[in-house]
Amino acid sequence: MSADRLGQVERACADLAAHGEDVTFVTVSARANVPRVTLYRNPDLRAVVEEHRARSRDAQTLTGLSTELANLRLALEAVAERVRHHDETLRRLTKPGHPRAK
Repeated sequence: MSADRLGQVERACADLAAHGEDVTFVTVSARANVPRVTLYRNPDLRAVVEEHRARSRDAQTLTGLSTELANLRLALEAVAERVRHHDETLRRLTKPGHPRAK
């Protein structure tokens, strides 16, 4: 699969959602000029379409917003853990007596 085709599908999905149109395999196929069977058979393209469909369907519901908030919270916790890990590594590296300490 080419990056161009993936980009076409991404843009088509985003454009459909931005204009309040349904994101379906038929509409994405027409907008991206990609055969519908390709959208179904290629796992990467199919995932893009399905993700945009779920987002557009759940965007205005309380459940959708709650799910998005939970996902964002998990992502933030993962980033915070990485920051803590890097901070600890930097402290060990700058500890007096460490070969790399200044």
